[in-house]
Amino acid sequence: MKIAIMQPYLFPYFGYFQLINSVDKFIIYDDVNFIKQGWINRNNILVNDLPYLFTVPLSNQSSFDKINNIKIDQSLYDRWLKKFLKTIEQTYSKAVFFEQVYPIISNVFTLEQDNISSMGTKSLKLVCDYIGLSTKIEENSTIYKNEHLTAQSRVIDICLIEKANHYINPIGGIELYCKDAFLEHEIILSFIKTKSVKYKQFNNSNFWPNLSIIDMLMFNDKLTVKNLLNEYELI
Repeated sequence: MKIAIMQPYLFPYFGYFQLINSVDKFIIYDDVNFIKQGWINRNNILVNDLPYLFTVPLSNQSSFDKINNIKIDQSLYDRWLKKFLKTIEQTYSKAVFFEQVYPIISNVFTLEQDNISSMGTKSLKLVCDYIGLSTKIEENSTIYKNEHLTAQSRVIDICLIEKANHYINPIGGIELYCKDAFLEHEIILSFIKTKSVKYKQFNNSNFWPNLSIIDMLMFNDKLTVKNLLNEYELI
């Protein structure tokens, strides 16, 4: 069985969904430390043909807190959301698939729980449902009860608990993990590298890659997005 483990990014870029697609089970890594200036509560969309960073307001952003303990600032949230949804409407209302995608965005930002981990996880699940990605998602890494382990040791332990024989990690972690250490436990370690994926945005002369999946969904039908999920290689 192939698994991957990642923090619950909010409407992440397309490569994140390629990682989900590459495995049998995807585990939300929500009981690790929150990283400021990361992708847990923010991402880029396209506004006036330029990347625009949106950021969900948080009430506590300590790097000593676990992601699943980070709360959304409800005193600022309603005002922020109204402005953000207006930006989405003004920016993408003429995109081909706006009518299909906007309800997903609105649904995710409906505040059912006050922690950012739940919101990020919801964004992942709703996008997967929309494009027909059926990988099983484990929503809570606390079930493994191995917080005492760190980094590579913890990942290997989760693989052993899940009886996984193949672990796939984003290419950015190639310096963090050792293939031999995984092989000692009869686990193959691979790194996923996204191939160049381009699609038509508003301005044909200038393509902005690696924006939030929101942008890609606005300009492409579900089948196209699903087919592009396989545009990667394992290293």
